[in-house]
Amino acid sequence: MRNVSPWREPVPLDGTMGEPRARGRFGEYGGRYAPESLVEACREVDEAFRDAWTDPGFRGALARLLAVHVGRPTPLTPARRLSESLGVQLYLKREDLTHTGSHKINNVLGQALLATRMGRRRLIAETGAGQHGVATATAAALLGLEATVFMGERDIERQALNVFRMRMLGAEVVPVTSGSRTLKDATSEAMRHWVGATGDSHYCIGSVVGPDPYPWMVREFQRVIGDEARAQCAAELRTGVPDHVVACVGGGSNAAGTFAGFADTPARLVGVEAEGGAGAARGRLGVLHGCRSLFLQDDDGQITEAHSIAAGLDYPGVGPEHAHLRDLGRARYVTVTDDEAVAAAVRLARTEGIVPALESAHALAWVIRAAGDGDLPAGTTVLMTLSGRGDKDVSTYKELL
Repeated sequence: MRNVSPWREPVPLDGTMGEPRARGRFGEYGGRYAPESLVEACREVDEAFRDAWTDPGFRGALARLLAVHVGRPTPLTPARRLSESLGVQLYLKREDLTHTGSHKINNVLGQALLATRMGRRRLIAETGAGQHGVATATAAALLGLEATVFMGERDIERQALNVFRMRMLGAEVVPVTSGSRTLKDATSEAMRHWVGATGDSHYCIGSVVGPDPYPWMVREFQRVIGDEARAQCAAELRTGVPDHVVACVGGGSNAAGTFAGFADTPARLVGVEAEGGAGAARGRLGVLHGCRSLFLQDDDGQITEAHSIAAGLDYPGVGPEHAHLRDLGRARYVTVTDDEAVAAAVRLARTEGIVPALESAHALAWVIRAAGDGDLPAGTTVLMTLSGRGDKDVSTYKELL
């Protein structure tokens, strides 16, 4: 049985997914559940981000880097042949065309500039699919910083190309051998390492998870996706706003950034999770990696292992703002299987000449399914964020096809 949260009438939020309530709360989710040794470090990041985000100089420097180094704005591409076969109008927000090949670079450049502003000379990061690690290594090389990236041993094996890219860029890649040897464990190790390195290092979290201020800080760095897409849709679509806005969700940064541009519109927001990592669709309230959110757990409240063919979705929970959007009924969260994702990737490749990342293929798989079963009526306009390109997954595709 597929895991979904029900459709409700769209409920536009006040503003556009603004600042969380006191102590970093999104409803009952969020917060700063950090070890005492990290509370002060989180407070320093919070104060530095608030100061930087109101500084036109910082915002301007980031905008320039995103333009000349990343290649923003990314285009909005109509998927013409696929749309014709599905009976809907599908538009792709092309984060796969950024430098480094995914949306991760948007957030990382923001945090790297912030680290420099704070006087930190080293970035610490976790990575699953490797794209956040590559982005961190890239930003560090660009700004003259050191980078240490923690990556699960299992993910190192299935994302060998990205591991090589990180090392070529000068980053240290630290294999994590504990637990499931995937993203959850890499995040845990990175946070433990940060405890002893707060004086000279900044922890560059890759998604909208972790202790306050990371969930909303990462979302703000990623909202460039949604802001651009909103303006592009206004120019491209007769209605100005798509009927549905769709993105894949692991921790949820590309989805949060996309949704932020449309939260105050009638568009239906859809987050697509992996069947084996569905924190929003079937998680329970808990605390992990510094925040209160929805996580996969057993009857004793222990975090259970997630599974996905897409390393970036192999996480047992979801960011706290996504949990809040789910509770509000503002966003719906659905799941697709590994097989559906691979089939969707092949279909996009053969109709539009685009090989997507396995993570992005999950979002497309839901669009294909929903168009087929009537969940997306004929003529519906759909904006989907194509969060990354599939170069990193070619060996997996090759094994399966």
